[in-house]
Amino acid sequence: MTAFYETNISTAWLRKRLKHLGKIYPGLAGKAGEDFSREQLEGFKPYVPFVSVANFAEVPKKYHYVRVRESEGQNKVKSGDLLFLMSSETLEDIGKSSIFEWDEETPYLNSFCKGFRADSSRVLPKFLNYSLMSTGYREYFANVARGFTRINLKQEYILNAQVSVPPLPEQRAIATLLDRKCATIDEAVRIKEEQIKLLRERRQILIQQAVTRGLNPDAPMKDSGIDWIGEIPAHWEAVPLKRLFQERNERTSNGTETLLSLRMVEGLVPHDEVSGKAISDAELVGYKKVYPGQLVMNRMRASIGLFGIVDQLGLVSPDYAIFDMRDDLFGPFYLNLFKIEPMGTRFRVSSRGLGTGSSGFMRLYTDDFGAITVPAPTREEQQEIVGYIDGVTEKINGTISIKKDQIATLKEYKTSLINSAVTGKIKVI
Repeated sequence: MTAFYETNISTAWLRKRLKHLGKIYPGLAGKAGEDFSREQLEGFKPYVPFVSVANFAEVPKKYHYVRVRESEGQNKVKSGDLLFLMSSETLEDIGKSSIFEWDEETPYLNSFCKGFRADSSRVLPKFLNYSLMSTGYREYFANVARGFTRINLKQEYILNAQVSVPPLPEQRAIATLLDRKCATIDEAVRIKEEQIKLLRERRQILIQQAVTRGLNPDAPMKDSGIDWIGEIPAHWEAVPLKRLFQERNERTSNGTETLLSLRMVEGLVPHDEVSGKAISDAELVGYKKVYPGQLVMNRMRASIGLFGIVDQLGLVSPDYAIFDMRDDLFGPFYLNLFKIEPMGTRFRVSSRGLGTGSSGFMRLYTDDFGAITVPAPTREEQQEIVGYIDGVTEKINGTISIKKDQIATLKEYKTSLINSAVTGKIKVI
């Protein structure tokens, strides 16, 4: 536990374990998160706010809701309490703390969280929260957490963690300084994240315009007869997908071919490159064979654009749909078309099964896929459009990458600032 001890703190500062600075309390047993919040259980009181640290830190007033029995009226969160995430899918979030500063309603914690109520006569909650945000504590909690599919942190590691505690006036001065400087940094990050969002939206608008209206703004237009598109260039066709793509269903008899995994950005990649789970040849018998140039569709995720073009002989899941393309098609054009939002909506409407939207087991079956009408420019135009899209994407992605680097630099500076302030390296009094 020495990872977060500092040797150059002021001699006036004390070292105290958290268990000597306040008390910890649990969330409501069995209340695991958003799934529970959708339960409609008879005899429960009206909704009260329900806090999950994972989203609380980012959106303070966005809460899940949970019904509670009269007997569960304990362990309400109070303003100034620290909230710890005790169970997470990632080491990055485990043990993350956030301070609750909102008096409009009194929430409960879910069972993935613990609350900590500091003794304000000895330590200011805001100073304590900044201390626990510093690099040493984040590394410490990651080191002591345990788990595989889900990572868990025992409360004893929180209670036994030692923190450096300066006199209250110095705590207040440090917290005030960090409030001001971190707010400035956070606002700069927010602006850049908003700029990234707008750049992504702009990229999608340009791609959508290109694949539905072409590159010539002066081209004569005609009604496509496709309700979600409207007009298309007069020399384009509007064609049902069944005239462009023909399904294939060839299965492997020995499973010796390379298993491919379909990813949103990378497309079809060897399974071994993206997963550590070994799959034997025998387990792959009956999987679908794919050949270079074919189109692969994930039936259950077609609405979010999960398609790929095959570039090597291999195998894919039996639940995927495999299509040969008409000779005059340029595959990348249709990959871009299938990823635009209106196309995704059309795929979603045409999907069938249990559940709605992206939940449940909705599948886009081949007959329904084939019945959808899409614009079909000439192959030469398809290639020109893809070249334009590649250029737009490269330019916008480059700008996004620069802004992401700037955000990372700002966050590193914020972390460094917090580390220095809570260890006394910055003079505040």
